[in-house]
Amino acid sequence: MTDAKDVPQTPDYNGLKAAFINCTLTPSPAFSHTECLLDVVRDIMEDAGVTVKSFRSVDHDIAPGVYPDMTEHGFDADAWPDISQAVMASDILVIGTPIWLGDVSSECRKIIERLYAHSGETNDKGQYIFYGKTGGVVVTGNEDGVKHCAMSTLYSLGHIGYTIPPQADAGWIGPIGPGPSYGDKKDDGGRVGFDSDFTQRNATFLAWNLMHMAHLLKQAGGIPAYGNSREAWDDGTRYNHPNPEYR
Repeated sequence: MTDAKDVPQTPDYNGLKAAFINCTLTPSPAFSHTECLLDVVRDIMEDAGVTVKSFRSVDHDIAPGVYPDMTEHGFDADAWPDISQAVMASDILVIGTPIWLGDVSSECRKIIERLYAHSGETNDKGQYIFYGKTGGVVVTGNEDGVKHCAMSTLYSLGHIGYTIPPQADAGWIGPIGPGPSYGDKKDDGGRVGFDSDFTQRNATFLAWNLMHMAHLLKQAGGIPAYGNSREAWDDGTRYNHPNPEYR
């Protein structure tokens, strides 16, 4: 048992910024189960001083595609350029998704594709644009698939440059098949899933590990640029790569 006096002082992460994108299929103002669990993470971050901007993707006219602005590729409207500004300005990105047919929502796939649209952009070190930022995922549903959805989403974020800290996912699923979802009201006045120690613990660890990692990266000036600058590679720098032609 940890003595109260041994608990470290709560960190102050004032100055960090986070973007939350809820990929529910339910438009506002209707209740979103995914947002209900995202709120746990958001409240912890805001209490630690983090500035959070939240988006429910289905509320915005975000065009599908893999370019930064799809109005340049045949669409009449595209809300992504404005939302992406908040994402680029943030140290932390948290994606929330429900589970449908064992996988992430269509909104989540669209957001991943729109993030991927920036995969060719670089920062002032010549690294891919999302280097130095941290990413995590929250998943809710009524069927198996939390780990599968977390796996695919976290891989996608890591592949485009986000740093994924330990325990970067949290989720809740009810009994397989029709039934109550996270945050639904119970007959006794409580809410479904709020008493799940597993879910609440993982949501808490997710929040703090994202903030810890984002803070460490910011203090360090991001990821060291040696060995990973796309611009330097294109200019001919090979970072001690063993060229087979000279063997």
